[in-house]
Amino acid sequence: MYKPILCVDFDGVIHSYTSGWKGPRLIPDPPVEGAIEFLIEAQQVFSVAIYSSRSRYFLGRRAMKQWLLKHFVAMCPDYETAPQLLKDLIIEVAFAEPWEDEVKYAAKKFIAAIDFPLQKPPAFLQLDDRAITFTGQFPTNQEMKAFKPWNKK
Repeated sequence: MYKPILCVDFDGVIHSYTSGWKGPRLIPDPPVEGAIEFLIEAQQVFSVAIYSSRSRYFLGRRAMKQWLLKHFVAMCPDYETAPQLLKDLIIEVAFAEPWEDEVKYAAKKFIAAIDFPLQKPPAFLQLDDRAITFTGQFPTNQEMKAFKPWNKK
């Protein structure tokens, strides 16, 4: 079944990016609230691709995957406190006890379904914190220079 591509920027959209750029392999900050749940829901309708300035580096792409794994697992320390959406995903792919193994398995399956391309894909839609929507009117230089991402306003 064909799913349109949703290209999601990593830094500032998924990764909160409060510390700024630390290199392609160092991702020190937590997720933007709701980011992992958003990606899970988006996978139901879209082929999700995560693209970043890190993407051109093999170790940058690996760092993004490891970061997602770490934060998915951290959100699910036990069955009772796991967010319902993640709990549903874990139960859907559960294979054995203990809970920690089921969480890691579900997280890896979730991440494996995400594309981490080397180049920005020809997406149906892009979600980026550093973009201006083109409405048929070109922005002025002043408007572009005054641009601030959502977390800097």
